[in-house]
Amino acid sequence: MVKKVQVDGKDYRLEKDSIGTKDVPKEVYYGVQSLRAAENFRITGLYMHPEIINSLAYIKKAAAITNCEVGILDKKIAEAIVRACDEIIQGSLHEFFIVDPIQGGAGTSLNMNANEVIANRAIEILGGEKGDYTIVNPNDHVNCGQSTNDVIPTAGKMTSKRLLKKAQKELLRLHEALSKKADEFDHVIKMGRTQMQDAVPIRLGQEFRAYSVAILRDINRMEKAMDEMRTINLGGTAIGTGLNADEQYLQRVVPNLSEISGISFVQAFDLIDATQNLDAFVAVSGAVKACAVTLSKIANDLRLMSSGPRAGLGEINLPAKQNGSSIMPGKINPVIAEVVNQVAFNIIGNDLTITMAAEGGQLELNAFEPIVFYCLFQSIDTLTYAVNTFIDNCVSGITANEERCRELVENSVGIITALCPHIGYKKAAELAKEAILTGRPIRSLVLNEKLMTEDELDTVLNPIGMTEPGISGKELMLRK
Repeated sequence: MVKKVQVDGKDYRLEKDSIGTKDVPKEVYYGVQSLRAAENFRITGLYMHPEIINSLAYIKKAAAITNCEVGILDKKIAEAIVRACDEIIQGSLHEFFIVDPIQGGAGTSLNMNANEVIANRAIEILGGEKGDYTIVNPNDHVNCGQSTNDVIPTAGKMTSKRLLKKAQKELLRLHEALSKKADEFDHVIKMGRTQMQDAVPIRLGQEFRAYSVAILRDINRMEKAMDEMRTINLGGTAIGTGLNADEQYLQRVVPNLSEISGISFVQAFDLIDATQNLDAFVAVSGAVKACAVTLSKIANDLRLMSSGPRAGLGEINLPAKQNGSSIMPGKINPVIAEVVNQVAFNIIGNDLTITMAAEGGQLELNAFEPIVFYCLFQSIDTLTYAVNTFIDNCVSGITANEERCRELVENSVGIITALCPHIGYKKAAELAKEAILTGRPIRSLVLNEKLMTEDELDTVLNPIGMTEPGISGKELMLRK
């Protein structure tokens, strides 16, 4: 029987836990333990990621099905729990997951929030009143055969895997967009630079091809990261020994979870290790961080190449997306590239937090999974969103200033490198110095000293010869 009270004209139900009694709003699906946690952990002001809520529902559904199969859970109760979980997976009841993403207790608050919401909805399905835990109990029924310490890590891995899949999809789009630009710009010769100084010529398409290859490498890392998330400790309960879990449940729960979730999970061969250690999340965060570093470097390059438009490099144009100044008329800033940089900075910071949290565990459990998940989910999400806007609002609309690129190459001292095999390093260095001092083009100086003919220079300074690995100017001359 549910005890009801009225406070300030509002209806409540009186719930009790090991701390004492508490008034819980009559209409809500969470219970006393969720409410206490919401009051204790007012940290971020945010709510749980919807994907981890869904992951918890999948886990509770798999547990109910398995406990029913092995004869531990009454069929009617199991079916009511499964139905409640299905509703959550479809997007219902999410507003009743009220605990803060950052919380003490290794995720017990989140686990109990799920247990209470599912129990109260199952009670309703069976015709009872919310709070009547004699019908469906959050601990004895919904949490049967489980512990926070195997449920929460499993939910974290399931969520990470789903989010990584979305990120990988966007990265594939970015790889394709960069590859398309590589083809489009393949004929554009420009000056390559090392340490911000003129080096040797390169084709703009080659630069974009290199970006696409780097992103492909990150996609492959993401694939490995997703594989890290397949091994789970579900069935290990409190510390990996499986205490209070039926032996048949232990054998069946992971295959059942795989079947209903569509993700091929594997139960860890050492459940104690899998309960103690969070190194898999560190590895995933590392892959996300590596990708963020790649993206930020590309964004830096685009900002540099588009700098100006008159007083900078001005080799490419980024799409104009919004006014760049409240005081300087007509100024357009590379805002999309800038936001990619900022997302990368945040991800790098999150990676350090995840590293420290994983290192900070003691003995049989790491209590810091909530901060790991908060940071990791944020990193993957923001990476995904940043890549999305990078493609659609920046990369796809980039154009090349071909004349500007050609002008910089022709007036650069860097092309002298291609002449070294023909006039020698010492003479080339002398000409480079003279070109810098006088402002005269290298070509003019070489012809003036009759070191090479005009035809020879045309061959040696051929863009293909200067920018294609393995083809030297000397070889082009011999071919001619």
